[in-house]
Amino acid sequence: MRYLKLIGAFFKISSQAELAYRVNFFIRLLHSGLNLLTGVLSLVVIFNQVEVIKGWDMPAALALLGVYLLLGALRGLFIGPSLESVAGMDGEIWTGTYDFTLLRPVDQQFLISVRHWRIFALVDLAMALGLLIYALVTLGTQLTIGMLLSFTLTLLAGVILLYAALLAFSALVFWNPSFLFTWVINDLFQLARYPVGLYPGWLRLVLTWVIPVGLMTTIPAQALVGTLSPLMLLLTLAFTLAAFLGATWLFRQGLKRYTSASS
Repeated sequence: MRYLKLIGAFFKISSQAELAYRVNFFIRLLHSGLNLLTGVLSLVVIFNQVEVIKGWDMPAALALLGVYLLLGALRGLFIGPSLESVAGMDGEIWTGTYDFTLLRPVDQQFLISVRHWRIFALVDLAMALGLLIYALVTLGTQLTIGMLLSFTLTLLAGVILLYAALLAFSALVFWNPSFLFTWVINDLFQLARYPVGLYPGWLRLVLTWVIPVGLMTTIPAQALVGTLSPLMLLLTLAFTLAAFLGATWLFRQGLKRYTSASS
């Protein structure tokens, strides 16, 4: 309950700060609309030429785009802002002001993961959910309890994988504060808007089992359209657990290397 109250307090403080600039809502709405429009139009252009690409038709590709936008919205809502305040440009590690965070009587990983929120990212979240619903309608397949359960599990795994990747790259800043490692995942995440099977074999391997942006979106979309195998579901869940534990371990190791501003 204590941690839930802290999340509520962080959300309230962040909301008050953002609502002071309400024009940002309309800017965000325009940005989100353009992002959704360009994503859908790119698929329209592609599937006007062919009906199926590597087993993916238009409704399935829309479902994948919806998952991609949903993960991007959750990242923009709290994961990205929180971790960037520590490991981003002029972040606490780079400036040496992480001392004040270390002094707070709460788990460090929890604190740096949820303390900053951007409520206007809820616009992106609403649009992503709308696209997912539309994709489900156009799929025309009857969802079973097993499909819904698989989708829920793999979507949760996608969120955890995204968080683990961002946490791991943020932790690397402890070793080299002058390099913004999180920019790497920023660029690679753009590749997750398309099915991982479309990429060459070596890149597919990297995007699946090294920097798993492909797992984050392709697997939940496959679960939604009913093409995900039980073996791949188990592998994804096992890999997600390993990735989370590995990122947590790397962050703990990085903490030991932190040099404060007073050192």
